Amino acid sequence: MEAHEIDYKIHGEEMQHVEIELDPNETAIAESGAFMMMDEGVQMQTIFGDGTQQQGGLMGKLFSAGKRLLTGESLFMTAFTNIGQGKKKVHFASPYPGKIIAMNLSEMGGKLICQKDAFLCAAKGVSVGIEFQRKLGTGIFGGEGFIMQKLEGDGLAFVHAGGHVFERTLAPGEVLKIDTGCVVAYSQDIDFDIQMVGGIKNTIFGGEGLFFATLRGPGKVWIQSLPVSRLASRILAYGSFGRRKEEGSILGGLGNLLDGDGI
Repeated sequence: MEAHEIDYKIHGEEMQHVEIELDPNETAIAESGAFMMMDEGVQMQTIFGDGTQQQGGLMGKLFSAGKRLLTGESLFMTAFTNIGQGKKKVHFASPYPGKIIAMNLSEMGGKLICQKDAFLCAAKGVSVGIEFQRKLGTGIFGGEGFIMQKLEGDGLAFVHAGGHVFERTLAPGEVLKIDTGCVVAYSQDIDFDIQMVGGIKNTIFGGEGLFFATLRGPGKVWIQSLPVSRLASRILAYGSFGRRKEEGSILGGLGNLLDGDGI
């Protein structure tokens, strides 16, 4: 498999977007809804799956698209092809505050495993599939369920995660314990498992959940500081009925007025 060789530039800080430069006849694929803007001469086409089965039969296309449903994504993706003369640019935006990370799959043995909603866009030729968790406990309690996304190929892929994202390289046998929601992606050599939080007080009163992920090297792992589920729960907590939970009805209204938030 040889993916298209695209050039790119990532713009922004908290709300980033990636600019992909396409040579004539080069194509980038993206999740539905990721598109931001493009130059004249770039053709947009909706396709089943990730485009790698477009030359196959009907069953191949349906299977490719069906795999995406299992990861919670749409049946369709969008392909952007430069049909004009000279270089053209297309931009894709992140869906919530965080970072966009460029992953060169040729430097990772051709495979990367990531959380289900992490994939943003890629060069045509990158396959977006599913990765089943081999261990029952990992699938049930691992935060991402039995299925994660699998990116395969030799081209560039772009993933997005919340808050700050950083990379950690694990030596052979080195173990890292992480909140299950903070795991963005990891290389194929990493052994991913879950472990129960020890101690009755930690379990009942810790507020960090009953399990955390354990990743054993060698390999690389990408970690996010703000899972979107954590962000959503905070927004719901502060937005319920327009009132903050920690304040009574009278003090709550007064506090909102003093803060400039209205009643």
